[in-house]
Amino acid sequence: MKKVKSLLLRIWHIPALKYIVVTVLAVVLIGFVDENSVWHHIRNKQYIGELEDEIERYEELNQKNQAQIRELDSNPKAIEKIARERYFMKTDEEDIFVLSDDQPKEVKDAAAE
Repeated sequence: MKKVKSLLLRIWHIPALKYIVVTVLAVVLIGFVDENSVWHHIRNKQYIGELEDEIERYEELNQKNQAQIRELDSNPKAIEKIARERYFMKTDEEDIFVLSDDQPKEVKDAAAE
């Protein structure tokens, strides 16, 4: 125990030790622990990049929708096309057939035969 204590006392009396300890603590605090640390700064930069990508995607979608609105304002055939495709509307002299992709039910009694 005396050897450990004497070793710690010798290390403690190194003149530059307090500057090294303070520097290491400052780097740890500034780099990782603090709310405004470098680590948080890097994460925020990544988040900003993701948000900018999302803004770009929504701007493209907005331009596409604006073009579609302009077409609907100028072309009555476009309104009819959307009504037919999305809402299954029809004229009086038309018949609509809806085709189903559902699988037919298997008959349970078929295995008994």
